[in-house]
Amino acid sequence: MEVSDILLRELDGDGVLRLTLNDARRRNALSEAMLGELGAAFAEAGANPSVRVVVLAANGPAFCAGHDLKEMTAGRAAPDRGRAYFTKVMAMCSGVMQAIVNCPKPVIAEVTGIATAAGCQLVASCDLAVAADTAQFSTPGVHIGLFCSTPMVALSRNVGNKHAMEMLLTGDMTSAARAAEIGLVNRAVAPEALREATMEMARKIASKSSMTLATGKRAFYAQREMTLAQAYDYASSVMVENMLARDAEEGIGAFIEKRAPQWLDQ
Repeated sequence: MEVSDILLRELDGDGVLRLTLNDARRRNALSEAMLGELGAAFAEAGANPSVRVVVLAANGPAFCAGHDLKEMTAGRAAPDRGRAYFTKVMAMCSGVMQAIVNCPKPVIAEVTGIATAAGCQLVASCDLAVAADTAQFSTPGVHIGLFCSTPMVALSRNVGNKHAMEMLLTGDMTSAARAAEIGLVNRAVAPEALREATMEMARKIASKSSMTLATGKRAFYAQREMTLAQAYDYASSVMVENMLARDAEEGIGAFIEKRAPQWLDQ
């Protein structure tokens, strides 16, 4: 296990990397330090061939309470009332969210407690999410005069427009069951079953060809921004290249021969 004060890293023998937010005193807020740690961790995970899947978890009663508002308030002391500082922090946060999407390894959020504002954005940015049935989610910026505009980007790409707008305009808490119903998380389970449910999903995915997973994840996010015709043209070209890959040849051969495939990850 690699340990920093606020982000723990643990890679198991199945290739599952657990990144655990460990700043419970600040409710695992996305401080400058936390954003820096997360950015570095996802860059390292993407480049490490030993990592097949990433699980993003948290210690303490909150998964993540969003931006550190005390840090943000302190930034107002600058002559520009914080404009340069706010711009920097938003760029850092947006960079981390995009790093999750752009990471070639699947990322699963394991959500305990609350995930609010940019914490909800963090969950929505992950490819998959499993939540304790006691977890809650919200984009509560409207309560303090600050619309959750950047969380909106990830949220609106996960749930329907009406559901996203309800969360954004009311700022109300959303239960884990409701979050599963609208597609913000994949499923809600009993708190005592959360880690095993998440790790079962992670291990299942880790058993696949990492080349195939990276190809599919990249294609999934790319085609969403295209017209239907463009998406089919693009996906068809991806399929052709994928069919020519060694692991596709091995996987199809193993299926026909009724044996377990031996992945080369290429």
